[in-house]
Amino acid sequence: MKQFDWLGASPHSPMFPILEQLRLVASSNLTVLLQGETGVGKEVLVRYLHAHSLRCKAPLIPVNCGALTPSLLESTLFGSVRGAFTGAQHDSKGLVRAAHQGTLFLDEIGELPLEAQSRLLRVLQERKVTPLGCHHEIDVDFRLVCATHRDLSAAVKMGAFREDLFYRIHTFPVQIPPLRKRQGDILALANSLWQEMRQPELHFPLQESCRESLLQYAWPGNIRQLRNVLERFSVLRRQGVKLSHLLREEPATLHASEPVARYQVHVATRDWHETPEPLSIRKALEEHQFNKSRAARQLGVSRGCLHYQMQKHGIG
Repeated sequence: MKQFDWLGASPHSPMFPILEQLRLVASSNLTVLLQGETGVGKEVLVRYLHAHSLRCKAPLIPVNCGALTPSLLESTLFGSVRGAFTGAQHDSKGLVRAAHQGTLFLDEIGELPLEAQSRLLRVLQERKVTPLGCHHEIDVDFRLVCATHRDLSAAVKMGAFREDLFYRIHTFPVQIPPLRKRQGDILALANSLWQEMRQPELHFPLQESCRESLLQYAWPGNIRQLRNVLERFSVLRRQGVKLSHLLREEPATLHASEPVARYQVHVATRDWHETPEPLSIRKALEEHQFNKSRAARQLGVSRGCLHYQMQKHGIG
């Protein structure tokens, strides 16, 4: 399974014991709860779990709980029969029944409204669903995997999440560390994402200077942010923009409760303030009659970085 190779490339990685846990639990029907910040790769780990499970030949059905509208929530999850509501012109299985004999993945389950939590709890207890407009229950067989970036135990105390549902899904909890706590994984991840872009001219290793920049940045947006930066770099590097210049434009804000090592914060903050302001760029360009090379030297940045800043701020 080459698509997952980078996940546990090193036994010293914080991800290695997590993957071992997922491999162990994969063969069971236990409910798994993945917890971690946004962008840490929870969805990839769900696919990893499903691929190693006994249900791997059946479907993996992802459900974004935060995108479920109250008006369509029940029919989307549990299905409906023709005529159950205005616009229901045919029967619908719903996402729960679509996961029959496979894996149902409830992403961001902490966003599920309380009313829907009650319905979901009953489905998990009985393993039966009643489609909207239907008068009988239908048996379902699925493996449940949930993910959230929220502290569900705190949500329970606040009354935003049902305590009985919390204990129902908290069977096998797995905490995913943020990328800033997985420095040994950053380069392997970056190289894997870089090659995934499938552009022939990109099929070369990242340069040493790129690798240094990747390791110095704190990555508050985790793997998702890393992918976005590399995709932007794959386009702008043709104009001479360096990866370090792009990282100067990235937010240096960290998760409040998870500070990164002091030297990383220092580097990220220092680079952020070195980016020239639009007013300084205009002044330097005017002083050199819009000669970009001379203006860039005065500002202490590369010509590519200056060109990128001009485009970003609409400086003609």
